[in-house]
Formats: sequence, C-alpha cells, structure tokens
Amino acid sequence: MGWRNHLNYDPLPQFADVDNKALQYQVRRDLQGLNPGPVTSLWDLYPVQRILRKQQEDGSWKYPKKKTDPIEISGYKQLETFRQLGILVEKYLLNRDHSSVQRAADFLFNCQTEEGDFRGIYRNQYSPNYTAAYLEILIKAGFIDEEAIERGLQWLLSIREDDGGWTVPLRTEHLRWGEVIKLTEPVQPRREKRFSQMITGVVLRPFAVHPRYSHQADILRAGEKLATQIFKADNYTDRKAPEYWTRITFPFWFSDILSVLDTLSRLGFSADHQNIREAIDWFVNQQKRDGSWSLYLLKGAGDKHQSLWVALVICRMLKRFFG
Repeated sequence: MGWRNHLNYDPLPQFADVDNKALQYQVRRDLQGLNPGPVTSLWDLYPVQRILRKQQEDGSWKYPKKKTDPIEISGYKQLETFRQLGILVEKYLLNRDHSSVQRAADFLFNCQTEEGDFRGIYRNQYSPNYTAAYLEILIKAGFIDEEAIERGLQWLLSIREDDGGWTVPLRTEHLRWGEVIKLTEPVQPRREKRFSQMITGVVLRPFAVHPRYSHQADILRAGEKLATQIFKADNYTDRKAPEYWTRITFPFWFSDILSVLDTLSRLGFSADHQNIREAIDWFVNQQKRDGSWSLYLLKGAGDKHQSLWVALVICRMLKRFFG
C-alpha cells in the first residue's frame, strides 16, 4: 500500500476499465508490480503507426505551422521531432531499438552545434531549456553513453549561473525580439544574475534521468535551489506568474509542479522537505473522490486519456517519494 496511504482516495480504480493498452501496460508494470510482457507489444499500436507515417526521410517530423526564416525552420523542425519523440517514448515506450527512434535521434544529433547545444527556437541564441528537453527524451530512449549526450550535458554545466541554477542568457539582457533577430552571435551568460526556476526545472531533467549525473553534488545543490522556489514567481518574464506552476503538461515541456516533483523524486529528495511536502499536499488536495485529479492540463488535448496519463505520472512520483 505504502504511497497510496498518503492520499485521501485510492487512485488505482480510475485505471481499471480504461481501454488503452499502453496506459494499462505502464499501470501494471509501475503501480501494480506485474509483468505486462515485452514492451515491443506496444510498438504496433495504431497511435504509434499514425505518428510514424508522418516521419520524414531525414528522421524528423515537420512543424505544422508555416515558417519562412531558415533558422526558425530548422529550430521548429527540431521542436516537432522532440514533441513526437516524446509521445512515442513516454507513452508507447519506444526506444533506440526501434529504427524510427534511431532515425529521429540521428536527426537531432546532426542538429547539435559544436559547442553541444541545440539552437533555432530563439534563432541563433542559446536555449538551455530546449537543449535539456531534447537530451532528456533521448536519454529516456536509451541514448546514454553517446558522445553527443555527454557533450550536451557538459555544455549545460558550462553555462550555469554563479548561484548554480540556469537561465536563458538572452533574457538577462532584456532585449526585444527586434533586437534579437539582428544579433549574429549568441548572448553569453551573465553569471552574476539570479537563476530562473522555470529554466532550471527543465535543465535538471536530463541529469535526473542519467545514471552518472543524478547523484552528483552540484546537481543536487541545484535541485535544492529549485525546491525552495516551488509556487514562487520566477525571476524572469517567461511564465513568471506563480499560477504557471499548476498548469501541467505530459510529456513534460515547461517546468510545472508535476515535472519538478518528478525530477526531485528521481534525484532522491525526501518528501519531508518543507517545500516538497507542500507541493505533494497540493496534489492530495486536488484529488477527487473517485481517485482522479482535478487539474489544469496543457497540451495533449488530442489524447482522450490525457488526464489518466498525468494521473499515472503523479502516482509514480508519489511511489518514488514514499516507496
């Protein structure tokens, strides 16, 4: 029972009659301790094939909204590939053994700069958040020991602020977009500036799922700083308001209360931490009598089971904290 004792209602009944093989597979494996069989049984499901049919020859997926600038086209092609790869890896458990995942990874790795980051969303400016997001999903897909992964993680470590967290260097200069598009070189970090919890929450995710980095002292210190900022306003303009903490996405995108707790649970933080306890209590209070949760969900609108996927992630997070 363990972790379920910390909730007001049992969350498992909500999954009982759901006609979704991928969701049921992970519930049986992760919450019920059962052996659901080979993961490859999910790879031929219709939602997977529907996504794979749209994969381009170079391994990417085409961004659905038209872009005209070559730099933006490149960046948003990466973004759409990350988005589709996230669904395949997180929900349907595809990994590097699947040829389409390998092709998508090869596409992303080919977009990586010599420095180790990925650019394009902010034109030619550094983007530690999107770089980290790409690395996270690639690591989850099984790309752990590749030189490109190591180079990306080391680049993230190289642009930390002096306080141990991260921000988008571009934001520290308070530049307008019209000024940004005229820049020919990336804005360098101003390390004396305060970190952004929104950016730090994203950047910590690949480190939290990497077996060699998740216990490093500097990563844990950054996790401690992030924990102290839960439910607080960000230091920068992007998603600054505290209510953004409770706007939840899955697969993870921005930093929100669920993605941050997921990361902190993977890093081995205790539920007794004051700020973490407050965040867990928030989830306890949002639970309904049927065991489900009343939440503000972003993205995933095309998946009728999105609220159940989020419920699964909540349960896994609680299981890590409480055993």
